[in-house]
Amino acid sequence: MIQNHLHHKEEHLQSSDLLTDIVIGMSDGLTVPFALAAGLSGAVGNQVNLIWIAGIAEIAAGSIAMGLGGYLAGKTEVDHYNSEQKKEYWEIENKTDVEKEEVREVFRNWGLSEAIQEQAMQEIIKDKKRWVGFMMKHELGLEQPDAKRAGKSAFNIGISYVVGGLVPLSPYFFVSNSLDGLKISVIVTLICLYIFGFFKSKITGINPWTGGLRVMMIGAAAAAAAFGIAKLIDG
Repeated sequence: MIQNHLHHKEEHLQSSDLLTDIVIGMSDGLTVPFALAAGLSGAVGNQVNLIWIAGIAEIAAGSIAMGLGGYLAGKTEVDHYNSEQKKEYWEIENKTDVEKEEVREVFRNWGLSEAIQEQAMQEIIKDKKRWVGFMMKHELGLEQPDAKRAGKSAFNIGISYVVGGLVPLSPYFFVSNSLDGLKISVIVTLICLYIFGFFKSKITGINPWTGGLRVMMIGAAAAAAAFGIAKLIDG
């Protein structure tokens, strides 16, 4: 039963990480290329090829930049954990009594009696690795990150950005007039933004109907601003 419980917990954490990466990649992937395509639609007239060339270039650059950001964030998390872990090992070796008292303090906060605190502390400190792991989790509030998290995050975010970016850009491959492409892109992208916002809000515990509408309105505002500025500059 214990093994099954731990296995289930690990799957839950991995799924949570994956969902986080998808949300990060898709939110920007749907919005930024949408705004870019809308802005170009207000300036290039019938030169639709310029829109999808620029769009593909932006998606490529954006996915790399977002993926790199995810990699650096994951790498920083691992480096931070390793640094704190090294400090804990040093403190156990050089400030043993202080660290023992910190273990007791954790159990004290759990409401255990002094006798049980002492007994539990003695069990914990028998193994340094277990002792350090206990302090990392219950004193510092740090869970050991997946060593491969950085690479996985970069891939997940990058791919999510590409998938999201192709949604507003794809209509331009099938039309000869940029405004026709924009009309289709607006409909398709706003629907996708609402669906994305709905499920994102449902996962995070926010009212999904309101959350979906908010995400859709942000995307619409960005695209409208880009289109209006391009028209203004183009004259």
